[in-house]
Amino acid sequence: MAKKKRSDKVWKIIVAALILAIITLLVLWFREWLLIRKARSMAFAAFGIEMPGHYSVHGIDVSKYQHTIDWESVKAMNVNDIRIRFAFIKATEGNINEDRFFRRNWKRAKETNVTRGAYHFFLATKSGKTQAENFIKSVDLETGDLPPVLDIEQAYGVPPSKLRERAKEWLNTVESYYGVKPIIYTNVDFYTRYLGETFDQYPLWVAHYFQKGRPRIHRDWHFWQHSETGRVNGIISKVDFNVFNGDSTAFQGLLVD
Repeated sequence: MAKKKRSDKVWKIIVAALILAIITLLVLWFREWLLIRKARSMAFAAFGIEMPGHYSVHGIDVSKYQHTIDWESVKAMNVNDIRIRFAFIKATEGNINEDRFFRRNWKRAKETNVTRGAYHFFLATKSGKTQAENFIKSVDLETGDLPPVLDIEQAYGVPPSKLRERAKEWLNTVESYYGVKPIIYTNVDFYTRYLGETFDQYPLWVAHYFQKGRPRIHRDWHFWQHSETGRVNGIISKVDFNVFNGDSTAFQGLLVD
């Protein structure tokens, strides 16, 4: 009799766990539905910023700060024949952190044919190799994706020589693993002060908001982040805007084979 009581108790626990799991899934599904509905309600007549002329390939970059994104609305927005062609998506930060929206954004961008790229926010106080391994663990690159990106914009008091050493560790580890040269993201002043000629062989994605037409930098660059206050259908918060320095053919040539 005692054995039967124990068996009944086990089954009750199993049933309760299943019910709790179902309720949790329903709550998560409903929350996702509400967030998507809210994102879809975000519609704008224009991008909310002055778009730089003479560029044909436009894009954005996003992270958890853009919350849940309705990628279909992003893809469909068209203002004066300007569309969002690509998106850089935050993947990881430091040694262990992954952006909580990365996997969703990575999957949905692909599904809606927005060319995607993944970036790692670099902490100069940590090992470059360990940070690269964190990125590699999270990001599976496929044909048609943009090369991986090292976002390096703060020194955190680390001497320039040590910062460059750790950045090189990240770049070399990632290039060895994926077989493609990574892109460096930073702002004009940081590049000049901390990186410079040592990193001139890497494609550059540069942030600079204070000049029309092109960023104020004297080396070649591939992407220019020209604003951090744009608006896009399907995204609740303001968004960073970027352009590619070339035409569609050159853009396709940069993508992973």
